[in-house]
Amino acid sequence: MRPDTPAENVDHTAEAARLERTAGLYPEDAEALLLQAAAHLELSGDRPAATALYDRLLASSAPLDNPHLVRALKASNLWEYGHEAEARAIIDGVRSSSPRDPAAWVIVAEALESHDELEQAQETFTEGARLLLTDVPEPPYATHPLLFGRHRVRRMLGVAHDEWDALADTLHSMPISLDELHDPKRVWSLGSDNPAELEAEISRLRAELGAYREALSRPFPVAVLHWTADELTELLSAYPSLSAEYPSHEEHLATIEGSLRELSASGTPNLGIVTGTVPSYEAFAASELSSPDDTTLLPQYATTLAARGRAVAWPPQRGAGCWCGSGRAYGECHGTGS
Repeated sequence: MRPDTPAENVDHTAEAARLERTAGLYPEDAEALLLQAAAHLELSGDRPAATALYDRLLASSAPLDNPHLVRALKASNLWEYGHEAEARAIIDGVRSSSPRDPAAWVIVAEALESHDELEQAQETFTEGARLLLTDVPEPPYATHPLLFGRHRVRRMLGVAHDEWDALADTLHSMPISLDELHDPKRVWSLGSDNPAELEAEISRLRAELGAYREALSRPFPVAVLHWTADELTELLSAYPSLSAEYPSHEEHLATIEGSLRELSASGTPNLGIVTGTVPSYEAFAASELSSPDDTTLLPQYATTLAARGRAVAWPPQRGAGCWCGSGRAYGECHGTGS
């Protein structure tokens, strides 16, 4: 589905089938593609078929990049069509496993929230924030929904703001504050006969819609292409003209880190790194009816890998290994200057 395709014009069943076929062509990307297919099946109303895809992923012999996210999505889906007990059990398992991916925390917390388990939702959002954001100077883009969701639930519960709520306020860029957007009394204003109240609510809804559109406008990260040392050696042996683009592996790694920091400083959110392979790149060049030594293909290849779910978020979470594969923590490797 193209990013600019209106949702109401999408045949979700057909799109799910297309993504399943694509997963068969690219088994290394099956996890990301089948998760997208399951989302389309949920939107089509075929929730049992979506559960079957989640089960297919979890039963696969190939290790998953993010099994906690798959389980979280399965639990959320199950609860929506009457399997509450199983959903709760899965949610408890996800929470106890302390995943490092914020998306898994957000999914299970929102599942609890949507079924009026506000106290449990707040606890879940808080557990995720405590795990991922303690002593983190700048929350990564992927953790923003965790803070926004926590703020929303706490506003509904009527509890006082704390430091993380204040942080969520500073990260929120829309003209209407989070306190207004998350005001539990808003629902009552929709039934008001006062034109001024209705106009104010329309403004809030427009701001909220703008936030959703901003998030959806970049469904995959702005990704920078990374080559391991062995792959870069093979690439340059086959296509020596690319040596001007990659003078050395050390310079290549430094350029990646520098480019990402520049993008981050300019305000670009949702940054990531994709790792290429020579066979994959050659296949991509062939699909574009071009030669692999065409440097204009490199950023296109990176975007294609990101769209297939191959991007790793940058910067890495606190204590995580460096993206370069050195085996050292990011803060002791390419993150030393951050």
